[in-house]
Amino acid sequence: MYFLDALQVLWMDTGFVALTWQQLLMIAVSCVLLYLAIAKEFEPLLLVPIAFGVLLANLPVTGITSPPIDGEPAGLLYYFYQGVKLTIFPPLIFLGVGAMTDFGPLLARPSSMLMGAGAQFGIFFAFIAAIQLGFTPQEASAIGIIGGADGPTAIFLTVKLAPHLLSAIAIAAYSYMALIPMIQTPIMQALTTDKERVIVMEQLRDVSKLEKICFPIIVTILVVLLLPTVAPLVGMLMLGNLFRECGVVERLSQTAQNESINIVTIFLALAVGSTASAETFLTVETLMIVALGLIAFSVGTVGGLAIGKVMCVMSGGKINPLIGSAGVSAVPMAARVSQVVGRKYNSSNFLLMHAMGPNVAGVVGSAVAAGLLLSLFG
Repeated sequence: MYFLDALQVLWMDTGFVALTWQQLLMIAVSCVLLYLAIAKEFEPLLLVPIAFGVLLANLPVTGITSPPIDGEPAGLLYYFYQGVKLTIFPPLIFLGVGAMTDFGPLLARPSSMLMGAGAQFGIFFAFIAAIQLGFTPQEASAIGIIGGADGPTAIFLTVKLAPHLLSAIAIAAYSYMALIPMIQTPIMQALTTDKERVIVMEQLRDVSKLEKICFPIIVTILVVLLLPTVAPLVGMLMLGNLFRECGVVERLSQTAQNESINIVTIFLALAVGSTASAETFLTVETLMIVALGLIAFSVGTVGGLAIGKVMCVMSGGKINPLIGSAGVSAVPMAARVSQVVGRKYNSSNFLLMHAMGPNVAGVVGSAVAAGLLLSLFG
């Protein structure tokens, strides 16, 4: 009898008893994300830990996301989340991104900055749409930044302005980054002609080491003086790039590119995934955010392509407008999509390095847009 009672007590303490249909649905969502990451290889470095964070957050009775109560220690993922809440992780990710980024293509063709700027139109289009749907300016700013296709920037701005929307915005941002080939390709094909897609661009000029060293220093001074609120993102991005280009701190550059960014990515992605609990994620508001994020990303792609087409005409047909789509950031995935689509129509074409110009411009552009929104509504 005591044995049966013990079994009953044990059963009542399991998560199976407390499991709700909403949690089951979120577990299914996490499994779909894991499938996309592992089987389809859609941004696996991000989606695998994010999806597993979603899974852990929706397994009941674990306490893994619980805050400290009555002197008891908090759950593991609660402590990870503090790196997000205190905006420590996104700038550290930018440090690694900067160390891995070559701004040479942008310096070789500064006009590509215009395509990066044009791609930020999606941010402000979604901002206006969100306002019309009843979101506050702070919430609309966080939703709009999804259009920048820059996960760390989206997290940074959302934590500052609308932390209650973090799970929906972060998962939408990273999911759309992973789905770039599926989203951008049909838009690129619809908005460009066969004649434009086969344009072969001239080789970029060589950029001197001095230019590459001066660039992160000058950008930091100008952007941070203009928008002080964005200093953590732009400062760390440019410091990482200075590590790469100065040639005297190779160990720091390699650490920022590898061990540091890998460790921070694990913590950041798990923490973001852990915010997607059933009670906070399964709402009509979340569906609206996901839809607006897709609109922002699509409009950003259209904006970059539109500027690319204008530059194609003004250059006398020397610029392939396909590279404009790379202005949405998402380095280097968006640039690779420009390359793939271009080679589909002209097998001898090589657009990757040309597309990296607007691509890295988009990284700076999305950070500047975030700083502008934070200055206005923070």
